[in-house]
Amino acid sequence: MELLEALKWRYATKKFSNKKVANEKIHEILEAINLSASSTGMQTYRVFAIENRKLQKELGEGSFNTQIAESSHLLVFAAFETVNKEMIDKYIQFIADERSMPVQNLADFKTALVDGLLNRTDEENFIWSAKQAYIGLGTGLIAAANLQVDACPMEGFNTERFDKLLGLKEKKLKSVVLLALGYRDEENDQFTKLKKVRISMDEFVTSI
Repeated sequence: MELLEALKWRYATKKFSNKKVANEKIHEILEAINLSASSTGMQTYRVFAIENRKLQKELGEGSFNTQIAESSHLLVFAAFETVNKEMIDKYIQFIADERSMPVQNLADFKTALVDGLLNRTDEENFIWSAKQAYIGLGTGLIAAANLQVDACPMEGFNTERFDKLLGLKEKKLKSVVLLALGYRDEENDQFTKLKKVRISMDEFVTSI
């Protein structure tokens, strides 16, 4: 499917069928997210891929988003609570190893990271990390549409419940946004056949 046609086909799926998404497609979506743009390339967030129905139901308890429990797979994007020197050191070493170069070659980059990130508050760095997660979310939506896998991004969930059930606090992470994946329920989702509504390109884009 061509990219624009895939994006026209895509919509925020409200009701999922019982059909499971093949693991190969889930892996491709996750790999696309991993390849997504990320400020400084540091990827200060993680993704949890859940297909355990029991856990999905526990996570979705009390939420108006039924897709949490009903989707084939649920992706949870969680951002790190803070950024510290140890994380920067590990990242710099990782780059050096991956590119087979001396760590010393990255000294200026490391200094820029330390000066730019460690002079901010934990809250500022968490917000920054959460924004990186949202970029990954966007990539995941596009990847899913390209594979004709239905998806729905969600913010309406109990973050405390998610953090507790997934043990995120111990990992110094906080859940920020969700992506439900599956296949649309053609009969019970009233939005399936509705025309996508977007403003015109002339109104949306200002060319200068």
